[in-house]
Amino acid sequence: MRKYFFSLLALSSAIAFAQQPKQLNSAEIYHQLKKLQVVGNVLYLAAHPDDENTRFISYCANEKLYKTAYLSLTRGDGGQNLIGTEISEELGIVRTQELLAARRIDGGTQYFTRAIDFGYSKTPEETLEIWDKDKILADVVWVIRKFRPDVIVCRFPTDGGGGHGHHTASAILAKEAFGLAGDSAHYPEQLAYVDVWQPTRVVINTGRWWNDSISVKDPGVVAIDIGKYNPVLGTSYNELAAYSRSQHKSQGFGSTGTRGEQIEYFEHLAGTPANKDLFDGYASNWSRIEGSKNVEKTIDNLLKYFVIENPAAIYAELVRLRNQLLVLNANKNPFVTQKIKDVEQLMLQTCGIYIEAVANVHSAADNDSVDVTFEFVDRSGMSSALLSIESKTLGYSKTFELAENTFFEQKISMKNLPISQPYWLAKEGLLGTYTVTDQKLIGLPENNPAVIFTATYGWKNTEQIKVPLVYKWNDPVKGEQYRPFIITPAVTATISQHINLFANEKSKKVEIILKAHADKQEGTLTAVTPKGWTIDYDRNFSLAKKGDEQKVIITITPNEKAENGFLEMMINGNKARAIRTISYDHIPTQVWFPESKTKLVYVPVKTKSKKIGYLVGAGDLVQQALQNIGYEVTLLTEADLEPENLVQYDAIFTGIRFFNVEERSAYMAPKLLEYVKQGGNLIVQYNTRHQMKTQNFGPYPITLSRHRVTEEKSAVNFLQPDHKALNNPNKIGLSDFENWVQERGLYFASAWDDRYTPLLSWHDKGEPAREGALLVTKYGQGNYIYTGISFFRELPAGVPGAYKLLINLIELGNE
Repeated sequence: MRKYFFSLLALSSAIAFAQQPKQLNSAEIYHQLKKLQVVGNVLYLAAHPDDENTRFISYCANEKLYKTAYLSLTRGDGGQNLIGTEISEELGIVRTQELLAARRIDGGTQYFTRAIDFGYSKTPEETLEIWDKDKILADVVWVIRKFRPDVIVCRFPTDGGGGHGHHTASAILAKEAFGLAGDSAHYPEQLAYVDVWQPTRVVINTGRWWNDSISVKDPGVVAIDIGKYNPVLGTSYNELAAYSRSQHKSQGFGSTGTRGEQIEYFEHLAGTPANKDLFDGYASNWSRIEGSKNVEKTIDNLLKYFVIENPAAIYAELVRLRNQLLVLNANKNPFVTQKIKDVEQLMLQTCGIYIEAVANVHSAADNDSVDVTFEFVDRSGMSSALLSIESKTLGYSKTFELAENTFFEQKISMKNLPISQPYWLAKEGLLGTYTVTDQKLIGLPENNPAVIFTATYGWKNTEQIKVPLVYKWNDPVKGEQYRPFIITPAVTATISQHINLFANEKSKKVEIILKAHADKQEGTLTAVTPKGWTIDYDRNFSLAKKGDEQKVIITITPNEKAENGFLEMMINGNKARAIRTISYDHIPTQVWFPESKTKLVYVPVKTKSKKIGYLVGAGDLVQQALQNIGYEVTLLTEADLEPENLVQYDAIFTGIRFFNVEERSAYMAPKLLEYVKQGGNLIVQYNTRHQMKTQNFGPYPITLSRHRVTEEKSAVNFLQPDHKALNNPNKIGLSDFENWVQERGLYFASAWDDRYTPLLSWHDKGEPAREGALLVTKYGQGNYIYTGISFFRELPAGVPGAYKLLINLIELGNE
């Protein structure tokens, strides 16, 4: 019989239609059939999204045909964001979805632990202490027992060669978990859901940036050429991996595919050492499952008789295979259980069955009703019928016999459903770990769909499939678009700003948008403040229709003893929630519901300047913070950088990583320096030395580095205590460096021209003093400042001292 090898569908569909029912073409079906021959799993393990080696994952999933997963200990919440203003929890949501987008391309599966990315750490000891080591170790053991890998591959070594303390900690945890996962005495509470499992080995996927001399001649080292070409996929694994890695857009990791040899090295860490091949020493086929010879034979027949023009011709043989697996699985072997699921998906795909449930709206509140359109299409010519649709959660069930190519609509009540909050954000966590108490949720990359129906269909055989409820619409430019269907609170209260800073005892108005997510919403809005604040607002609201909004203005006034804290909103006596939507083209739309609150900060500061120009960089909230202080902020473009226009600004800022991401920044820098020369005040926030568009971003030479101070409580030393920037208009003291968050700063200068004056010095434990965080110089009639201080974190967190220091930098030009 004929076999055909040709390219997969355009890989972009894996992302653009993440919510759409996936219909495999014949090449993809054939690829999945080949995977049935392999019984083995590989787990890649590291600390963050984007740490994974997508070349290795692509190779294992598509060449070796293993079930391949990536366990990222964190969701990357503590990183920077190159594409938007999301940081902290919201950045974690973005990076979670970027990992899922990558896995849809390279064929892997994604897992996480409860660890929070709390920012750069220089030691594994600090990392494990903040994470609460035992909790995260338990999570790694859980994933090993659940996924059952034969080989665990760490991205980083245990000796610190990978740099970041999180990186080293990930390898330490992997090695310890390897020794515990097979022992029932450890974390026995997990055994209600999984069995113990002992992998064969743990290795380190050694990078040449910490070991450029590694060789297969070294003890315990094996190598693999993973640069092979796959004719079924129509791509090499290097090319596939580049497309996968390019989904980490928030980190600026767009990658270019390469072709040809790609040698990867693996060093032994624990377990049985590999001899000549990373995967030797254990069976990865059906021989590891007793009594499976007839299964092997059936799979061979499926591959032998598969015809590209008629995939449905193997349906009966797939049914036979499924039945054989059911008999074989009397003892619930997890490998066999997974193969049953794989075969059932192939039964659906070979027949071209398309079942979809589409809501007429993208969201509903609990107990609201939604019109749902069900579509059932059988493109196999077998004349199957849709027999029933049900949802036990909703208490919905409908039985019928509808022929293929059928649409029908039902009005269904969305009752007894929780709001669609990311499960790891449902409860307040600690500094280093999310609070997740349901063992079955731990490790999952995201929530299950809000609503799942079970569809029963068939002809000679009756089959079932899980069908998530989705929302789709037609965009006139992008065409058919999908987003997850979600459950919302009945009413949300979204406050216009995360933080409100009061420099004196004058009142401010804070805007709250009440939005109805169901009809007939009314009641009382209550604001709770810290001590020392008075508020005035209209407490009653009435929203007639779903989608209606009501603007509420709260007038807030501090007294001289006002305590910093949160203004928290209540609706009808219960904590209110805001609604936040995250939308990018490369990931599905994400919605979450943080508590409705804004931080109130009373910090008496003095300002003289009025107007600030801001050149946006990689995305930050500093410009909003400046407006919060009372400055008039104008976002500038290159066209605005003419001298006669710039003279109106008391200071100009460049956003974080401006000289990394703005393609025209090399042409803009001379105009900015001329502004300084003529008496302006330019404040340049941190840039990385990698991919700088120009080295001439200052009036005199500056050498950037990777130096940072990660200990947010590290002692500060004033190098020039009498400098104006530390005294005018606000006196800066040691107390102004209390209660900082995550870090002091990053990407400091390591060397600079003598005409710059460093103002501050600090350092992490065991390291030399870092003096390159804040450099100031006169240039012509103006002032130039380079700062690696993390204002982009401290200002949104409401750190009073950070506001005072930044105001002083702005006022340098105001004699």
